[in-house]
Amino acid sequence: MAITIFHNPRCSKSRTTLSLLQEQGIEPDVRLYLQDPPDAAELEKILQLLGKSPRELMRKGEAEYREQGLSDEGLDDKALIAAMTATPKLIERPIVLANGKAAVGRPPESVLEIL
Repeated sequence: MAITIFHNPRCSKSRTTLSLLQEQGIEPDVRLYLQDPPDAAELEKILQLLGKSPRELMRKGEAEYREQGLSDEGLDDKALIAAMTATPKLIERPIVLANGKAAVGRPPESVLEIL
């Protein structure tokens, strides 16, 4: 069973979540999503597994969110997903995929529910 973490090593929550998995004896596939972002189809699947809308998975505090006008409620899901794939910094992190499920590691312990 492959477990994947969409990881940003500069993020303390991401580092803590990775450590938590390793403490459980799990060595996940580490995907540095800023360098290897998900494409639109993959992101749609992740959103479906999370049960979230694209806007719910966006980092609204990032400068890119404001600069790209992403607070515009008129933008549809496709436009928001395109923004996240083009600017992966906008994707909330970390995301863990395991057992056909997904969880955002905020708080890090929330990923334990899908293992």
